[in-house]
Amino acid sequence: MSDTARPLRAVLFDAYGTLLDVHGVARLGETIFPGSGDALSVLWREKQLQYSWLRTMAGKYADFRQVTGDALDYAAEKLGLALTRQAREQLVGAYERLTPFPDAPPALAAVARLGVPLAVLSNGTSSMLEAAFRSTNLRDHFAALLSVEAAGHYKTSPEAYRIAMARFGGQPRDFVLVSSNGWDVAGAAHFGFRTFWVNRLGAPVERMGAAPSAVGTSLADLAPWLAAQTPT
Repeated sequence: MSDTARPLRAVLFDAYGTLLDVHGVARLGETIFPGSGDALSVLWREKQLQYSWLRTMAGKYADFRQVTGDALDYAAEKLGLALTRQAREQLVGAYERLTPFPDAPPALAAVARLGVPLAVLSNGTSSMLEAAFRSTNLRDHFAALLSVEAAGHYKTSPEAYRIAMARFGGQPRDFVLVSSNGWDVAGAAHFGFRTFWVNRLGAPVERMGAAPSAVGTSLADLAPWLAAQTPT
């Protein structure tokens, strides 16, 4: 059976960087550390991702809240910033109040109209995801907020993607993963998911031997492509 003839079990969305703007924390960082908000945000996110990959490779899982805090500690020290306990709590807590990208709400509504279940599949903990999506009023779009903590492995581990099949059944090709992170798209494609890469920044495709099924410059490009993937 071809991909376009297979009914979709769910459309899976990455959360951080795809639906929610992680660099929104730069504004808070700038308030706490004037002149350093952008640099802190960029290095913090870089180390957050690195620690998730390194912990998965080393078999030393710690939940995403700890990883996020550890990455913040590193970034602050690297930049010579005096991170107080209060500032640390404020910055890590900001992950529960991230702003959605402007294209996210209308795109989710358009995909929902196709009649396919929507879910989040994220490195975030269940509590972080619930808080973040309730604060944005987007929670009702999703049948499930799936956290990799159930697997104890971060993306791009196959165990992280397998969580979706445990929740919805089916085979990998019965899912589409939507992400703005090229590494996530490549990992999901290797697992067997169909993938849609939201390439907002015009980045090159990751050299990981797995091309995305489709590429858009905005989440607005997703629903038209999905409509062609969904049997009538």
